Amino acid sequence: MTKLTLGSYPYLLGFDQLERLVERTAKSGNEGYPPFNIEQSSDHSFRITLAVAGFAEGDLSITVEDRQLNVRGNQQDVDDERVFLHRGIAARQFQKSFVLAEGVEVGAASMENGLLHVDLTRSVPDKIVQTIKINKNRGQT
Repeated sequence: MTKLTLGSYPYLLGFDQLERLVERTAKSGNEGYPPFNIEQSSDHSFRITLAVAGFAEGDLSITVEDRQLNVRGNQQDVDDERVFLHRGIAARQFQKSFVLAEGVEVGAASMENGLLHVDLTRSVPDKIVQTIKINKNRGQT
């Protein structure tokens, strides 16, 4: 079976970067923890909400690197003297990664009631019509 790539289609020029982004996302192996929502708040804005119960603001970091939004959590377990009869609340580190399209910017982040909200906006590119001048070929190669 032949794998079709975006480069296989002659009318899709310059989309090899998009194909690499899709492959990188598939390889990131994001597990289901912590659970999250992605909602569209307007035509050009989104909000990612992660359930981070038990994490303090200092336990979380949000970075953007190479058009990839990374949210990391590393909970500090400072009270080692506690004895749990049952431990159902996860106290583990995590990393969630989201690949951002060209023009998507990360805005503010906030926490409330154990939920981390990260706001994103997509800029609308100007529609430009460009006329290309056709030069006469004078036999030069």
